[in-house]
Amino acid sequence: MDVSCATDCDLARLLEALLFVADEPASVSDLAAALDAPIEAVQQALDWLTAENAKRGVSVIRVGMRVQMVTIPEAAACVERFLGMDRTARLSPAALETVAIIAYRQPITRAQVDAVRGVNSDAVIRTLRARNLIETVGQLEQAGRPDLFGTTFEFLRYFGLASLEDLPRLPEPDELPA
Repeated sequence: MDVSCATDCDLARLLEALLFVADEPASVSDLAAALDAPIEAVQQALDWLTAENAKRGVSVIRVGMRVQMVTIPEAAACVERFLGMDRTARLSPAALETVAIIAYRQPITRAQVDAVRGVNSDAVIRTLRARNLIETVGQLEQAGRPDLFGTTFEFLRYFGLASLEDLPRLPEPDELPA
């Protein structure tokens, strides 16, 4: 089949096939090149695929111009049981607190995380990096050029989010109890 002659539905099906075999997030431009299709058409096909997958056991996660197909959060326990994954490796309260700070304030330095938490976060950040929940997304333009941290696709998968926009809204200061 000539991909350039494919209908929108065909393009979405081919896109789904590429996402299914991809072992890491793919860029929209790489997907468009592989499909010999305009980026706009791939974006539309991704929108259609996202809507269609809302009724299925997989979903499409998009972060900027990167995209990946993952299982739905509701299937996590079954998938882990099927794959024999260890469910005992849960995050500690300190790790949950730290990853939440990074998720809501990214990009953020370790010193900024420490200031919010009031304690040293070196060990927790090492754990979150080892679990691939956070990554270095840049460096601050100041003396010492400290790393800036942000969340990863694995973070989205771990917490069952399609995008960072799915994070619960934080209350505004005037909404907090006195």
